Amino acid sequence: MASVDWTSLKRTARRLAAAAPAALAAFGVAMAASSTPRPEIDRRVEQVRQLTGGDLSDKGLAAITGRMTPSQLALAMRHDPSELHPALYGLTPGWESLTLAGKPTLALGESGLDAMKINAATPFAAGQLRAAQPFAFRPATAEDRRRALRCLTQAIYFESALEPTEGQEAVAQVILNRVRDPNYANTVCGVVFEGAERTTGCQFSFTCDGSMAQTPVRWAWDRARVVAERALAGHVATRVGTATHYHADYVHPWWSPTLNKLTQIGAHIFYRWKGVYGEPAAFRQVYSGREPFIDEARFSRPRLQLAAATAEDAAAMEQALASGQPTMRTVEIDGQTRVVGVASLGGRRQATPEDIASINARIAAFESPAAPAPPAAAPTVTVTPGVTAMAVEEVGRPAS
Repeated sequence: MASVDWTSLKRTARRLAAAAPAALAAFGVAMAASSTPRPEIDRRVEQVRQLTGGDLSDKGLAAITGRMTPSQLALAMRHDPSELHPALYGLTPGWESLTLAGKPTLALGESGLDAMKINAATPFAAGQLRAAQPFAFRPATAEDRRRALRCLTQAIYFESALEPTEGQEAVAQVILNRVRDPNYANTVCGVVFEGAERTTGCQFSFTCDGSMAQTPVRWAWDRARVVAERALAGHVATRVGTATHYHADYVHPWWSPTLNKLTQIGAHIFYRWKGVYGEPAAFRQVYSGREPFIDEARFSRPRLQLAAATAEDAAAMEQALASGQPTMRTVEIDGQTRVVGVASLGGRRQATPEDIASINARIAAFESPAAPAPPAAAPTVTVTPGVTAMAVEEVGRPAS
């Protein structure tokens, strides 16, 4: 017979007893008509059973507390402050005391199929979408206008070259929202290239990983430029509103649980700050109008550390980058292993002829039927004088 953890049962019963009065006040249970009033404890038990489905674990308690108003939660905590804690109120343990005063980057966390499952299971924050104001673009000079347009076009191209137009407009909206957010730079180029000059990490990976070394594909660049011009002219991407963050659906950054998930467009999921920091009134920073000069030749070279590379390897990589025809190299950038220095579209590596030949060879090997195994040679039977040889049939022997 399984042992009973009486301490755990008593603790659970005490928590349920503390939470049930507030739950009853919130929901009320329709009682059957009877000439004899039901005892209060019976009504409490019935209410708890309906809310928890008979599950008396922390999951069942969360079913009760998750439906309480803030005042009811405060009352429950007053009854049992040692047992009820913020982790039971739908918050991820460890995040309840997190401050959002910092600036989460677009750095990657989980990736691949696991990340896609996590992202799909994370609900959108209902009622959190806020309308953004048109961007007031007042550059000081024609050169500042040119720099801002180029930086915004680069970000749209390298971050979302193959995304739908609505997805590109959303990326532009995030960048312009950051320009007006006091947490970020007050210029377009300042936001796009923030962190690219530091070892702590860039906000947009294309400014660090060498993607800018490649000549853009003309039709994709022109498409991104049109989106950038419209955004600077005041177009607002209404589906993302005041969003300041996004990431691809095949990655799960560490910061995503700390923000409000708004929507997904194409492969990108968009987020806004929680609380007042995501409200339109918080975007009060004024665009400076003076765009910084961006040394594109400098940022076209990845900040890399060749793993166990020799001096000759590093010199060869530098020469290839300088020639404009880099060779394929696996490098480590900010702790992440990447392939850089190859032809790309929006940062995506194109397959080389060797890659294609290798893939075709593997496909051909997979599709070609396996050659039949040669028949096994008949065993040699030695007949002993006076013994009659008999055929033996083997049953159940594997074919190979």
